[in-house]
Amino acid sequence: MGSTNLRKVSRLKRKKSIRKRLSGTAERPRLSVFRSSRHIYAQLVDDVKGGTLVSAGSLEKDVRDTPKFESKVAMAEHIGKLLAERAKEKGIEAVVFDRNGFLYHGRVKALSSGAREAGLKF
Repeated sequence: MGSTNLRKVSRLKRKKSIRKRLSGTAERPRLSVFRSSRHIYAQLVDDVKGGTLVSAGSLEKDVRDTPKFESKVAMAEHIGKLLAERAKEKGIEAVVFDRNGFLYHGRVKALSSGAREAGLKF
């Protein structure tokens, strides 16, 4: 087993234990974060109905059209603010944060702080 595969397996184990405790509803959806080496994606999920309510990601056209970000952390913060604005439009105020097995550090932390600055309550 290579080190990359081991890292992924470890993340999935962490994800599983986190998801045992977290669940999103229509009133308080789950903010799920996924980050790859280049991009970051976030979505608000209603686990009761099993659907995505709002999403934002770094591959969206309006995000790509903005001037180049100085770092991936800055881009993650922008995605968090964008997601929070879209959630506000749908009337969502509070969320449950799901880091999806990733460490709460760097881009994941930046995305959550961006969402908090834009008015989402965790």
